[in-house]
Amino acid sequence: MRRVNLLRAAYTVSLLTLVSRITGLVREVLIARYFGASAWTDAFNVAFRLPNLLRRLFAEGAFSQAFIPILAASRENDSPQDNQRLIDDVATALAWILAGVSLLGVIGAPVLVLMTASGLHPKAFDAATWMARLMFPYAGIISLVALSAGILNTWKHFTVSSLTPALLNLSVIAAAVLLHRVMHPPVYALAVGVVVGGVLQLAVQVPALRRYAVLPRLHLNFVAAWRSPGVRRVVQQMLPASLSVSVAQVSLVINTQIASHLQPGSVSWLAYADRLMEFPTALLGVALGSVLLPSLSRAHAASDSQRYSSLLDWGLRLCLVLALPAAIALGVFATPLVSILFQYGHFNAFDVEQTTRALRAYGLGLLGLIGVKILAPGFYARRDIRTPVKMALVVLVFTQLLNVVFVPRLQHAGLALAISCGALLNAGLLLHGLWRRGSYQAQPGWGGFGARVLAAQLPFAAILGWGALRLPWLHWTGAHASLLRLGAAFALLAAAAAAYFATLAMLGLRPRHFLHRE
Repeated sequence: MRRVNLLRAAYTVSLLTLVSRITGLVREVLIARYFGASAWTDAFNVAFRLPNLLRRLFAEGAFSQAFIPILAASRENDSPQDNQRLIDDVATALAWILAGVSLLGVIGAPVLVLMTASGLHPKAFDAATWMARLMFPYAGIISLVALSAGILNTWKHFTVSSLTPALLNLSVIAAAVLLHRVMHPPVYALAVGVVVGGVLQLAVQVPALRRYAVLPRLHLNFVAAWRSPGVRRVVQQMLPASLSVSVAQVSLVINTQIASHLQPGSVSWLAYADRLMEFPTALLGVALGSVLLPSLSRAHAASDSQRYSSLLDWGLRLCLVLALPAAIALGVFATPLVSILFQYGHFNAFDVEQTTRALRAYGLGLLGLIGVKILAPGFYARRDIRTPVKMALVVLVFTQLLNVVFVPRLQHAGLALAISCGALLNAGLLLHGLWRRGSYQAQPGWGGFGARVLAAQLPFAAILGWGALRLPWLHWTGAHASLLRLGAAFALLAAAAAAYFATLAMLGLRPRHFLHRE
């Protein structure tokens, strides 16, 4: 079995994810330009959130957490024929289940929208119902994309699965540009783009699966697939994992419900801020999690506890050195970031201010959000999903109690702040759980490492803080205003990043210290 440099693999995944996130930002910029932050964009965000709940349950959520460790163990111990049989049976059972759930979602869309956002304006409610019905099949398609990505990641092929999300963004961009004058209301164009993007994502996975001879072969006998030992093992692991993911989604549904009763545009302000917050979360957390889960699963299958612990330690160190400056940037440089990306067309200065409030609140919890992506695989690789479920339940109660305190005072930003506090608590509980059972032992040198990383934040924050306070981001006008904002932001971010990494180098931290071959 070929050895892989995990830092290079994580870098590759992160770089390809960057392409996806850039296209995602372009998507949000166009949505802001054409549709602004209104009841109609609230309707789209609510409708898109419904199939996303299913996607997170059956795709990168519960299914991936259950399937990848079992597939990794099968690859480690079983024959290629057994591996293929497992893949075929799981794919068949998943496809049948997704078809049924998607059909129920199409039929029950009005009830689901009512449960998610009963505060929508009546016309926006009808629009959300129509778009939810159109987009529900996307959840089934994208879940099969996640199955394919899990297979390819287990075979240490990360390129295609990391690049495919860009196709969704490109499809929505094309639909927004080409169809917004054709459809009524214009926001319906976005729903069409989502469905087309899902089909494209699934199609591009096929050549890579064929190259590795692991293309799932679906068959019509659902009963035989359901009764196979491999599917039963996946289902047994998925049940507690589904509860874990459901807890997070219940929190999201509650927050959307609350936001729908606040000022119109609140759901959209949170969605725009969430898009910016997900940029570093995906680049760091998703990339590291995608690389770590198969490696941790193999280490557990080989009963190599030392390698298991060192993998987690490597991920946590990378998290601190990369996520901390990202969190500072989201807090200190929030107004310029929102202004540059979204302040066009129907998205005005007031929308910038409201989105900035939510983004700063999200930024406070970025370390926790990324930390969960690294620490949770430490449980999933050992097929222990019940412990994260218990922690998620605690976090759900904690988050909703904070909503009672924060929302009356901070409105939509209070929802974001409660999520951040919950993420920090979740990461802390996961870390303590791994340490207590001996799965993770901190490597020597954490004190000095942490002190050097913290010291390097000072010039980074000073440069961004100066630029955020001294330049008129919201008040640049004229034909070249957007270019002025973009040029100034690029120069400041480049200078801050250069100062940060130069300070790290002077303090003795260089890229070679993060090499880890698996």
